[in-house]
Amino acid sequence: MEYNTEREKIVISEYGRNIQVMIRHLMEIEDRKQRTEAAYFIVNVMAQMNPQVKESNDYMHKLWDHLYIISEYKLDVDSPYPAPTPEMQKKKPEHVGYQKNNIHYGHYGQYIYDVVKKVKEMEDGPKKQAILINIANQMKRDYLNWNRDTVNDLLILDDLYKISGEEIALPMETKLIPTNEILNKPQNQQQQNQKKKNANNKKKNNNQPQAKQNNPNRPNKKN
Repeated sequence: MEYNTEREKIVISEYGRNIQVMIRHLMEIEDRKQRTEAAYFIVNVMAQMNPQVKESNDYMHKLWDHLYIISEYKLDVDSPYPAPTPEMQKKKPEHVGYQKNNIHYGHYGQYIYDVVKKVKEMEDGPKKQAILINIANQMKRDYLNWNRDTVNDLLILDDLYKISGEEIALPMETKLIPTNEILNKPQNQQQQNQKKKNANNKKKNNNQPQAKQNNPNRPNKKN
């Protein structure tokens, strides 16, 4: 009996040993045309054995790369894609780099900073004032996502003033969305739906004809 530990190591385990044996046999075919046709057949079998690979847009390219990798880059066929090399597989991807945006109030996000910068360029008027109130309300939502306890409206207005470089100041009496409304919005909506359902059921019951009841003070008439 031959144990797996004594057999050749599987290069890519998800395709199993049989695919590896088929590729080894493929490399022994002398006719290039027949060898290429057999390679296409094996790639189709690999796609059926590993269907999750189809979720990527370039899954066929990936299968052909795996075919070459399992053959230890020795396969010579007419592939629809350029053959990979060992150097390409060992090459490390380029460093994406760290975010260079240095924002002091990270819980509001870069988007708030960008929007405030755009609003600063607008002319003063009702439209600008309305946009600033919407920004302040969004800042309050972002703050409560970061700290689910509570927040004072004056704190939000002060943060807006600092984010704008001390150029935008909403009046101190500005009223923002209540904290309870932000935190309990899904629950309130559910309660409203339940109340609406109960009202519809009550209306439906009222529209149904009521069964006639005999007056207990009057004798029943006999037919």
